[in-house]
Amino acid sequence: MSRRRAVIAAAFVATVALGTGIGVWAATSGDGGTPAGSAARQPSGTAGSSAGRAGTPTPTPTRSYPLSQAPRTIPAVRSHTAARGPGWRPRKGERVVVSDAALADEGRLTASELGLSYAGKKAADEDVRPGDLRLDLGGTGDPESYTMTVHGGSVRISGPGDAGVFYGTRTLKQEVRGGGAAPEGVVRDQPAKPQRGFMLDIARKPFTADWIESRIKELGDLKFNQFGLHFSDDQGFRIESDTHPEIVSRDHLTKAQVREIVALAAGRHIQVVPEIDSPGHLGAVLAAHPDLQLRNAQGVATRGAVDIAQDDSAKIVDDLLDEYADLFPGSYWNLGGDEYQALTVADPQASYPQLADAAQQAYGDSGTVADLTTGWLNDRADTVRAHDRTLRVWNDGFFRGTSVQPAGDLQVAYWTGKEIGARQPAEYLRAGRQVLNYNDEFLYYVLGEPNTFVYPTGQRIYQQWTPRVLRGTSAVATRYDPQILGASFAVWCDLADSQTQDQVAAGIRMPLRATIQKLWDPGTPALSWTDFKALAANLG
Repeated sequence: MSRRRAVIAAAFVATVALGTGIGVWAATSGDGGTPAGSAARQPSGTAGSSAGRAGTPTPTPTRSYPLSQAPRTIPAVRSHTAARGPGWRPRKGERVVVSDAALADEGRLTASELGLSYAGKKAADEDVRPGDLRLDLGGTGDPESYTMTVHGGSVRISGPGDAGVFYGTRTLKQEVRGGGAAPEGVVRDQPAKPQRGFMLDIARKPFTADWIESRIKELGDLKFNQFGLHFSDDQGFRIESDTHPEIVSRDHLTKAQVREIVALAAGRHIQVVPEIDSPGHLGAVLAAHPDLQLRNAQGVATRGAVDIAQDDSAKIVDDLLDEYADLFPGSYWNLGGDEYQALTVADPQASYPQLADAAQQAYGDSGTVADLTTGWLNDRADTVRAHDRTLRVWNDGFFRGTSVQPAGDLQVAYWTGKEIGARQPAEYLRAGRQVLNYNDEFLYYVLGEPNTFVYPTGQRIYQQWTPRVLRGTSAVATRYDPQILGASFAVWCDLADSQTQDQVAAGIRMPLRATIQKLWDPGTPALSWTDFKALAANLG
């Protein structure tokens, strides 16, 4: 705390940095009162002598504060009403109290982070103490919204749902970390988009449980609420399996480790979204079951592709979907559905006659391989839907001109316009689909930068991207904004040895912060990129 002193007409003036307010000791109060928690003070050497000479009382010095400034956080808060006052800083012996036992986890976590004691549930008129941080459930509206009031030396964070209250504690934590104190006033805040995600490919490159848990803590502090886990692909199957242990790679996560990851994420209001991609990207499964490998008319194996004409192919994938539904209890599931190599050749029916025959048996003489693939996707959706999940599919898993239509409730995970058959985002939006933004030109961090990929930068996301920029650099029409549920930044490990996991963590640090800023508030940020980057460094 820096102090500057000057003597003006025997009055003592002290300036104290308190996060956003400046206290001034003067002969008369600038706001007509003494702030709660501060005692009136007289300049030394003036009280007795002046009263004795003039016979009149000496004015009692009080503290005056300028209007507070908005918190500096990532993401920035949506609204702050300034006020005059000292703000709030955590001090030893002060407490976190909650109005509802449902907030106990949030209360304990915040108390441990700020060095406070957790005092449990207290009624609003019960055992109130100066300096308390109070967490309350109440009100209506977005369950991820919150109000934070800093007044009278105390803080109250309230919201209609525990997620919103949690996000309020993240704002408070950043305020304390960045400036030592929370500014006086009222924050009213909520996200623009309900789905704010990060996806990690552990199939191509195994990451340690500790690394994943560190990312979840980072994501929680930034107010992300989804963690995608792509754990099955051609290069590996990375989670322990009871139904098919033969497919599991040597380097994998145990189910006990996954349960700890899921629990840690849930405590920070993050859902883990699993993905078992099919009918392509099943190389690790096929390595143990070569009889299910898709082969063309010449008998040549098709990389990563399962033969969807075989009943056993559906059975093994459904076994896995059912098994992992118990391990991942969240609301969302990614079915994959992309890059099925049977559909990348010039004439799928001629190249894969067994698929053409199966399509005609299922859908009549006009049935095609694309119809059969769409039917496969719908059947897998039925399997996971039975576990009460909301389903998403990569955009190139939706095919044009099929007699079989993808299920109406499948959300589109739009990642690219480069794949064969990929359509403009507006096509899906016009059809009424809900879309999640994975724009590969901004949000894909592909290890080794293969093909045309380059590592995304936080600056480019911050300055050029919004959730409506689904493909390339152009935004879809504003009228589609309600159908765009949010976005996910994704790490893909195509060239797995190109970076260590620590290099990945460093490389995605600023892109994650830029992404969450635009998901929380897609408007033009108030800070320049230089100032935003400096803020991120200050917040740690």
